[in-house]
Amino acid sequence: MLTAVKRKYGFVFTAWKLNLAGAMEFRLSFFMTAGMMALSNAVFLFFWAMYFQRFPLINGWTLSDVMMVWAVSTAGFGISNMLFGNTLRIAFIVAHGDLDLYLAQPKPVLLNVLVNRMSLTAVGDFVFGLLIYAWFGQHTPLGLIKYGAAVLLAAMIFTFFNLLIQSLAFYIGNAEGIGYQMFIGFLSFSTYPTDIFKSWGKIMLFTILPAGFISYMPVGFLREFNWGFMGGLLAAVTVLGTGALTLFHRGLARYSSGNRMGLRG
Repeated sequence: MLTAVKRKYGFVFTAWKLNLAGAMEFRLSFFMTAGMMALSNAVFLFFWAMYFQRFPLINGWTLSDVMMVWAVSTAGFGISNMLFGNTLRIAFIVAHGDLDLYLAQPKPVLLNVLVNRMSLTAVGDFVFGLLIYAWFGQHTPLGLIKYGAAVLLAAMIFTFFNLLIQSLAFYIGNAEGIGYQMFIGFLSFSTYPTDIFKSWGKIMLFTILPAGFISYMPVGFLREFNWGFMGGLLAAVTVLGTGALTLFHRGLARYSSGNRMGLRG
């Protein structure tokens, strides 16, 4: 049992090292891609800073709160797509039959798919998030621990949500379009203060499109600990993770079964 776990983790770390080594073969392209993503994020924060100069408070949110929204969301998204870069390509892989390459290998299929690629732009997102924390975050041991936990939780939400949506390809065929649109909507809403949304809009951000669990963390976790919010956050991570893994593995069984029937025919 212990040996199997060691082998699995060894495989994952080896894949990550190979992805990074492959990216570093073209250092100029790597740094330019990551740098342009960080610059793109900085433009958004420039406009937020200009806005808060005119309106210092938005429904109880300060400029520091909004900056920490970006510090959490960009770093969380960066980790998700650096380590599991194929999360946003599962629908493409399924639709084009590329999943057969992973089925033929003696490794856990989902894990093998996820770690097989690293997004270069995600590196820029991750570094940008750390820089924003260094500028606006709480520089205490507790503040650093809370920020690290927030980033890891955000990364899990991003990963599980995208896996859930991308796994629809097993059931509806080509889900690249809907997967991309849902991802863009989720990513966009995760960078806005949740309290600017009211009624059904706010309900949607904590149910159908659970980006609110990421964007509210600077207020409900980093600034002050809200037990109700944290309970909902942990429940959301659990539900998303269970749903995503179940949907993928059931879809994988359908995909594998379909391939066997095709071969027999």
